[in-house]
Amino acid sequence: MPQWKDEGLDLIFREARTYNGWLDKAVDDALLVQVYDLAKMGPTSANMCPMRVVFVKTKEAKERLKPALDAGNVEKTMQAPVTAIVGMDIRFYEHLPRLFPHADAKAWFKDLPENVLEYLALRNSSLQGAYLMLAARSLGLDCGPMSGFNNAKVDSTFFAGTSVKSNFLCNLGYGDKSKLYPRGPRLSFEEACRIL
Repeated sequence: MPQWKDEGLDLIFREARTYNGWLDKAVDDALLVQVYDLAKMGPTSANMCPMRVVFVKTKEAKERLKPALDAGNVEKTMQAPVTAIVGMDIRFYEHLPRLFPHADAKAWFKDLPENVLEYLALRNSSLQGAYLMLAARSLGLDCGPMSGFNNAKVDSTFFAGTSVKSNFLCNLGYGDKSKLYPRGPRLSFEEACRIL
């Protein structure tokens, strides 16, 4: 395998970790734009692209987020240079005439019950959230994804009056290696996979 490919795999998978501590180093807005511009290229069902992201950076915005966080996530989130609220637009189908122009894909979804739309948006925004993390890592940022928060509080604070709901949070920045836990084990291929 070429060395540059091996280094890339280390960067986004093998050496990448979930960070809980952060260096006091700002993340430029232009870098966040680059992260999104890479992440948006990943595939979703019918190119529905339901992910919506709020990059929480300012002290004021962090204070608005704080009451929604579980106690164990407060310190690391307040310390992180950026917290991405990865949301999902359950009315994603409104954009399908532009995003999937070769078919009337809007008609496939617009009359579905809200719980079905939310399920579809959750699946595909989760995919996009993973792309976002891989893009961030590929551009030199570290990630700390988490789900320990009150979705209803986040939604009322950051998505009120919209069709967007929160999926998960991901702290972004430059991780403090001294605060890493030992890497947890993973399931082997034989435990997790079958080839038929």
